[in-house]
Amino acid sequence: MTRILLVDDEPDITLPFRIGLEDSGFEVDAFNDSVMALSKFKDTSYVLALLDIKMPKMNGFELYNELRKINEKLKVFFITAFDVQKEDLKALSELNGNPVIIRKPIAIGDLVKKVMLEVGSNQA
Repeated sequence: MTRILLVDDEPDITLPFRIGLEDSGFEVDAFNDSVMALSKFKDTSYVLALLDIKMPKMNGFELYNELRKINEKLKVFFITAFDVQKEDLKALSELNGNPVIIRKPIAIGDLVKKVMLEVGSNQA
């Protein structure tokens, strides 16, 4: 089963995202605290991380950099309700891989489709 890490400081986001992804066959570990998510990220079995950009304590870019130290193959989707700012673009350009930005709100079905395209529907 494909494992996904979901981190957003808003429970109103993590709950429906988690349920929608689990209903589609993914295993999802959801956190509303970026520091807590990092402390629980012990293994490398995650295929994808869905990370909110703007979070207290540690933003999505900082969290991503720490997660990649543990799992260098981790793919990431950044999620945000805000316009991507100049400093966000700079941070994105410094990241490895091809990060995807998902704008909130997004329909659960659309999110699932994007995830399946990224990780391959045969892994779900």
